[in-house]
Amino acid sequence: MLADLGILTFVVATMAALGMRLTIGEIVGPLRGGVLPIKVLVASFVLVPALALAIRAVVPLNDGFGIGLILMATAAGAPFLPPLVQIAKGEVAASVGVLVLLMGTTVFYLPLVLPLLLPGVQVGPLDIAKSLVLLMLIPLAIGLFVNRRFPPVAARLQRIVSIIANIGLAIGAVALLALHGQAKLATFGTGAVAASIVLVAGTLLIGWLIAGADTAARPVLTLGTGARNIPAALVVADLNFEDADVLVMCVLIAVVSLVGLLVTARQLGRRAPASTAADTPLKR
Repeated sequence: MLADLGILTFVVATMAALGMRLTIGEIVGPLRGGVLPIKVLVASFVLVPALALAIRAVVPLNDGFGIGLILMATAAGAPFLPPLVQIAKGEVAASVGVLVLLMGTTVFYLPLVLPLLLPGVQVGPLDIAKSLVLLMLIPLAIGLFVNRRFPPVAARLQRIVSIIANIGLAIGAVALLALHGQAKLATFGTGAVAASIVLVAGTLLIGWLIAGADTAARPVLTLGTGARNIPAALVVADLNFEDADVLVMCVLIAVVSLVGLLVTARQLGRRAPASTAADTPLKR
């Protein structure tokens, strides 16, 4: 119960805080036309799920871990993408547009595709869609509305709501550790850790490769593809699957992902020449 409360608080508060610091123009501006939206959609919703299916076919995983792997691979759009792109000296405005594009697509894509990728597993598409809309899209929309109508209030509330999100994450993490700590330790030797590392490394590599010669877009595409939508995956795992291993696998991949993303962002930032910093326009 406490773990559920912490996770749901983290998800709702994160989305509301994100909306309070964005405008509609910041979201849609970088995505008008061009190949950037196409590349990030193909990478996140075609290539990454295909990679997860290949990993599941090769690495021996129990049903719960396998479901968690597929779930994380089909959930794209991490709320912390813009700060990562800023560390990588990429175009932060474009990362905001990519973030919302991926999150919005995930809400509709995940309920439709997850049952197809998990034959034999009872998954309610409408239940998944309802939970994502209620816990992610509606808080985001409320945050956007407050920011548009009451900017000074949004600026103050955003900091408070972000603190609430962090508290929720801490409570959820501690409660999960207390409930499933032994299960997490048991993942060593099961293939779950290896599968998590391969998935995270593979998603980052896919983003890097699909950027091609466009060095300005590389931070956005690499990190945007690698940063999976942890809140969405946790919501679906927590509310739609009784097997605790599904949630354990999602948390494990999230931890590995955060480490990989931070290391990658710092490396991209160190290698970025001044001409490809955040003010460089992307090829669209």
